[in-house]
Amino acid sequence: MKKKIISIIFTLFFASIILLSCSSIKQPKSVAQIPDFSDDDIANLEIERIHEFMEDKAVYALWRANLLGNKAVIDECEEKVRNLMKASIDEKKYFDANRFAVSLKALNFSVDSETEKLIQNGILQNLPAAKNNKAPSKISDCVNATATIWVDRGVKIRYGAGYADIIIGSGFFIDERGYLITNYHVIDSMVNPDYEGFSRLYIKLYEDMDTKIPAKVVGYDKMLDLALLKVELEPNYVLNLGSSSELSVGDRVLAIGSPVGLEGTLTSGIVSSSDRKLLTLGNVFQIDAAVNSGNSGGPLIDEKMNVQAIIFAGMLQYQGLNFAIPVEYLKQELAALYNENQIIHPWIGAFGKTFKSKSNKSGLEILYVMPGSPSHLAGLKEGDVLKAVSGKTITSLEDFQYTMLSYEPGTILTFEYDKKDGENFIPENVNIYLDERPENPMEIIYNSDYISNAFYPLFGMKLVSADEMNRRTFIVKDVLKNTAAEELHFSNDDVITINTIQIDKNTGILYAQIYAKRKVKGFLDVGMLMQTQLDSPYIF
Repeated sequence: MKKKIISIIFTLFFASIILLSCSSIKQPKSVAQIPDFSDDDIANLEIERIHEFMEDKAVYALWRANLLGNKAVIDECEEKVRNLMKASIDEKKYFDANRFAVSLKALNFSVDSETEKLIQNGILQNLPAAKNNKAPSKISDCVNATATIWVDRGVKIRYGAGYADIIIGSGFFIDERGYLITNYHVIDSMVNPDYEGFSRLYIKLYEDMDTKIPAKVVGYDKMLDLALLKVELEPNYVLNLGSSSELSVGDRVLAIGSPVGLEGTLTSGIVSSSDRKLLTLGNVFQIDAAVNSGNSGGPLIDEKMNVQAIIFAGMLQYQGLNFAIPVEYLKQELAALYNENQIIHPWIGAFGKTFKSKSNKSGLEILYVMPGSPSHLAGLKEGDVLKAVSGKTITSLEDFQYTMLSYEPGTILTFEYDKKDGENFIPENVNIYLDERPENPMEIIYNSDYISNAFYPLFGMKLVSADEMNRRTFIVKDVLKNTAAEELHFSNDDVITINTIQIDKNTGILYAQIYAKRKVKGFLDVGMLMQTQLDSPYIF
């Protein structure tokens, strides 16, 4: 489990003060509270806000109206959302129409079956045909179903000399109309608004490496490192997407790609693990098949020639440590990729882990709720256990993440959960609005809550104030297992003083420079520099 911990902790002496001396603790003057709508002034103010939200966030306005419980305002918002749903269908914006329809149904408003069918057919209309007429019949055909992805970024200057700036990756055809899959990081410069240089995208086929074929990016998902490309040609072979659930540790797999530009390279190996947390939205496969720079985006196929994963990373300094994204994630959001969009993922502003009880009950336990987040406004609290989302059973964090891939931000869903009541749990339902997942969730949590609370999701230790006169000194009241706090042997009643907090967006890391008095060290005062990534698979 230690290898799964994303947080990296360095213990330093007092010289670390110099590193962070320019920073300080940014504490909010107050944190968001759940409004008391029994107060008429607060209720009237909420109605004003809801009318403001209706202009460009109609679903959010409907959700807030539902929380308020004012029937007249609810009806007004429901009519607005329903009209938007109808307009989206007329404009053939079926994903938007689906958001509106799902949200209405979550709040028990009717959506007729014909409308639902029309929306679903519209969402699925761009997907490839169910029957693959160009499936490979032997392994060598699979090689010819792949392509080298070639991103020409012009010339870069280094040490006074010009060099060709070329990004090489791999991809594979999934559609005889010329659609193929690769990694987002291969084509990043084609869609990243922060990149201002020259960038042109091509592919090269294994049977004709002299020809560069222009390609375009159709859809992409930065967080899952996936991209859908399109070229104006009909490939000779198209790979079938398998089911990663059929793949187990020890099963033989084959990797195809263009390592260091050596197109059509085939390597073999086994699945070494199926639960590595290298992405923030799910587990990935670890494989021992040889993978090098240029393999990114290539297919990982099984012995039946079905794609089981997409290669995305390797540790070049270590042999046999390579990783691939399960094909299930691609299949879950393939329709959205075909919709010619950047995929933005939702969140509800909570932190937690898989829950397992002695009676074998399971779910997703909430360990922290960010003030002002959808989960907070909906009334979820620490200790509650999520059991289902829109009727789909949730038994783990991974279940929840996979289920949420089907939904866009701006949707209302019904959550079933066990509400913690002392030592007991009470089954409850609640409607929650899916907000847009921020790029750096830990930064949002740090800016939205008191540091004593934020330290729990950041580093795994719950704090309480030790001295009202000194707002930087705290007593540790709880340490979460398998976190940075446990790795540093913190325990209850230890004392810490937080000197500085620094956020480095370039590296995606939050630093905390602290003094600690730990029981394990005889309460000797020691300086430490702790760090955690700004995103985490345990934030949802």
